[in-house]
Amino acid sequence: MTHTVLKSLNQSLHDMMDADERVLVLGEDLLDPYGGAFKVTRGLSERFPDRVWTTPISEAGFVGVASGMAMRGLRPVVEIMFGDFLLLAADQLVNHAAKFRWMYGDKVDVPLVVRAPMGGRRGYGPTHSQTLEKHFLGVPGLVVVAVNPLVEPGAMLRAATLDDVRPLIFVENKLMYARRVRTPIEGRLGAMRARQQGEPYPTTTLSFADVPASDVTIVAYGGMVEIALEAAETLLIEDEIYCEVCAPTALHPLDIDPIADSVGRTGRLVVCEEASAAAGFGAEVISAVSGRAFDALECAPRRVASRPVPIANAPTMEEAILPQVADILEAVRGSVGRWRASRSA
Repeated sequence: MTHTVLKSLNQSLHDMMDADERVLVLGEDLLDPYGGAFKVTRGLSERFPDRVWTTPISEAGFVGVASGMAMRGLRPVVEIMFGDFLLLAADQLVNHAAKFRWMYGDKVDVPLVVRAPMGGRRGYGPTHSQTLEKHFLGVPGLVVVAVNPLVEPGAMLRAATLDDVRPLIFVENKLMYARRVRTPIEGRLGAMRARQQGEPYPTTTLSFADVPASDVTIVAYGGMVEIALEAAETLLIEDEIYCEVCAPTALHPLDIDPIADSVGRTGRLVVCEEASAAAGFGAEVISAVSGRAFDALECAPRRVASRPVPIANAPTMEEAILPQVADILEAVRGSVGRWRASRSA
């Protein structure tokens, strides 16, 4: 039976709270019948009224409370209504939760999960459409993961909640909630061959079956994964360009091995992210790949990202600001076209 990303996350919370009394949920407007802004917590307050806490509008306050709960042996799952507001809890995450193990001589653990619905394409405007997890990448002791429809989101959430040690930011692209989960079956996903590496937050690498070699590696995460796959299909049909798509779920710490291995096969790299490019995930991937597979690169890596302006409400303007399939096509064609031209010269 098929199910959506939203259903997977909601069912996971129900199952965990049913099985483990240490699991609590905190956030704004979580109580039924509303059930949260994106309905991930729907039904929880009716079944577990003492363990679903609807909070005031104070992200720093309830993330701080949840950090204390985690240190005392509970398993809090915090929902930030919109990921844009995660920055209001930055002090609690960066200066407290991520550091407590070191500050207290490894005598405390902080198994805290902070769920953050991120991204645009829904017309919510400049303060409710951003992709801001890049600001937390690289913080020692803080894990950042992002789900996509190629993995089971509920299984990832369960792994994060049951992690005994680390505070974790769990990024959920808002447009993805309605997407069907379609995990690979017997190493295949439709017409593509699939490999998944790394647990519990895997990287999925997809390449077209029965193709001797791919021309370019496209790296995308979260909500950009399906956009990258659409671009890969278009490139195959229109240009006979064969792509490998690498979709990591662990953003920090980043498992660079699957990406570097793919670049070793293709020699070309395009990195896609919905955030703006400056100091972003793409820069980290390119730097890490250059350190691991520099000799394999046939040309300079390329980046696809949001334009460096606030995100507009109007659909046409929002579309122009956020990265689209056409942007990936341009980047890949430019990369592969230069290589083909140099080979034929």
